[in-house]
Amino acid sequence: MTRSIAPRVRALVLMLLTVAGALLAGAGPASAHAALTGSDPRQGAVVAKAPAAVSLTFSEEVSMDGDSLRVLGPRGERVDDGAPAAVRGTTYAVKLHAGLPDGTYTVAYQVVSADSHPVAGAFTFSIGAPSETSVSVAAQSPGGGVVGWLYGLGRYVSYAGFIVLAGGAAFVLACWRRGAGVRAVQRLVVSGWVALTASTLVLLLLRGSYTGSGKIGDIFDLELLGQVLQTKTGAALVSRLLLLAGAALFVAVLFGAYDKRRDADRRDLAFGLAVGGTVVAAGLAASWAMAEHASTGLQPGIAMPVDVVHLLAAAAWLGGLAALLVALYRAPAETPVEASAVRRFSRLAFGSVLALVATGVYQTWRQLGSWSAWTETRYGQLLLVKIGLVVVLVGVAAASRRWTARLAEAAPAAAPERDREHAGVRAAAEGSAPAGGAADVAAADSTAVAGDAGEVAGEGPTTADTASAASAEAADSSAAAESAADPVRAAQLARQRAARDAARQKRIRDADPHRFGLRRSVLAEAGIAVVLLAVTTALTQSEPGRTEQEAKAAVSASASAVPPSGTLSLDLPFDTGGEDGEGVVRIELVPARVGGNDVHVYVERPNGRAFDIPEVKLAFTLESQDVGPLPVVPDHITTGHWSASGVQIPMAGDWKVAATVRTSDIDQVTVSKNAKIG
Repeated sequence: MTRSIAPRVRALVLMLLTVAGALLAGAGPASAHAALTGSDPRQGAVVAKAPAAVSLTFSEEVSMDGDSLRVLGPRGERVDDGAPAAVRGTTYAVKLHAGLPDGTYTVAYQVVSADSHPVAGAFTFSIGAPSETSVSVAAQSPGGGVVGWLYGLGRYVSYAGFIVLAGGAAFVLACWRRGAGVRAVQRLVVSGWVALTASTLVLLLLRGSYTGSGKIGDIFDLELLGQVLQTKTGAALVSRLLLLAGAALFVAVLFGAYDKRRDADRRDLAFGLAVGGTVVAAGLAASWAMAEHASTGLQPGIAMPVDVVHLLAAAAWLGGLAALLVALYRAPAETPVEASAVRRFSRLAFGSVLALVATGVYQTWRQLGSWSAWTETRYGQLLLVKIGLVVVLVGVAAASRRWTARLAEAAPAAAPERDREHAGVRAAAEGSAPAGGAADVAAADSTAVAGDAGEVAGEGPTTADTASAASAEAADSSAAAESAADPVRAAQLARQRAARDAARQKRIRDADPHRFGLRRSVLAEAGIAVVLLAVTTALTQSEPGRTEQEAKAAVSASASAVPPSGTLSLDLPFDTGGEDGEGVVRIELVPARVGGNDVHVYVERPNGRAFDIPEVKLAFTLESQDVGPLPVVPDHITTGHWSASGVQIPMAGDWKVAATVRTSDIDQVTVSKNAKIG
């Protein structure tokens, strides 16, 4: 059974890494956490005279630079004058050139929300009457592309590095102090520090391109880097790097001076390390809280400390789990993980889960705000997946606790018996061997190896097996004595002895069925934790459900507001049944009277964002007079906006306005609504 575990472990690790990668890749661009809730002039409006400025209102505060808000004329020329500025609250405006001619103007914006995520979009308005425009603003996806994917990966690695660094160190100090001298545990904690440091540097370099152009070439732009350092996110990343210098000193002392001290002298140093390590870990956790979701929205003064506690609890649980897994698989036989250490970690993990539940409930209320947000928003859906994974993880942890209890019951009886057996074999060998009698001692060692093998097989060592193993080892030792002058042969024999020692240690570790069961259950926990961390990373890049629903309500209120005199506005929800086939088509008829009219068609997703579809057509029918249908094929103006001029309405009446929407080659639907015209 122990031989077959390696390929199973490799297959499980590969599967979990694939799932985590798919989750990260499927996360896509970072969703905007600030939404455009209004503008003046409003989207698609036709104003009689040129406005002095264009203003935009967002759902929360945003950061802007000189190019964050651009207004482009019909030929694509810039018509804005100066940098945008805050007018009041979350409303920002940019002045326009005086004496602008009639035509269609495009407003493009790209800003950074208060919780560090980029936001971009565009809309049009017209002066006098709509016109053709050479501006084609494609649907912008801020934080997308290769740079966006790299940034998301960097966030995942930074979370994982922090969890391994903080949780691994906590496991050593609080649960298994002997682990400070175990190389495998040392490498795990150091690798967490390296991963967190490297990913923080990468995020700092990517930040300017991530929130701006999205170009690979801008990653090493020093001017952009200087701008990033002046932002809240840049300050948080730099603070994290400074704290990591303190973390490096902590790790050096933990695995250096602390490990070399005797048990009696470790107490004072352990207290100092615990206090210093907690301060550094809390500071590192605060570098996320001060720049992301917790720093904006409701109750930031409460949300940021709660977020710090949440991150520390996750690190203590999942990072300690990683350290326990490494200890169970890689700790040498002479330094096994005691059942008492596993019990202490079990209590630490239980406390961490309680802290996670308490802080998670508050964060859920703060970020969702309503029951409908659980299913109607991406944030709520991801949160449901995360909660499901946590429940499964707690269930597997309960199985680990049972294995721990069995291990604790079996340890008092099994350990002394095995120690006496191995000590007796070695003592007999050492007592019978003359000075320099290496062959006899080696023969005794091989007897111990054979005994271990018998334990794994469920059988005791036989006299024949012991004699055979002793003879083989004696022959090896004789060969070693004969080739003492040959350094190559001596090195070869040293490698053979090392391989035998490693095999013996592995047999001792695997001989206990309770310890073997604990290893498998902890491995399953760690695998679920890998996927859980990927879901959490995707969650931090998603727009909170409360913000998304508030933005939808604001956009809906703006769309349903009383239109200007002489304008007919109709909202027609549609669903073609295909992929990405849901949305709303808004039809505006100006001035909605008998004779010539201008028609504007806007297509939006359910969340209020404009998007393009292959085709949209209109038809006007006056069924009471048997007139129509009168077809109208509007021209595409910009993203989500079509327009047609000179649409003739021959007589007043109750007209049926139908819109045919095609979202793919085969997915099409016609929706309609009656309205009085004229």
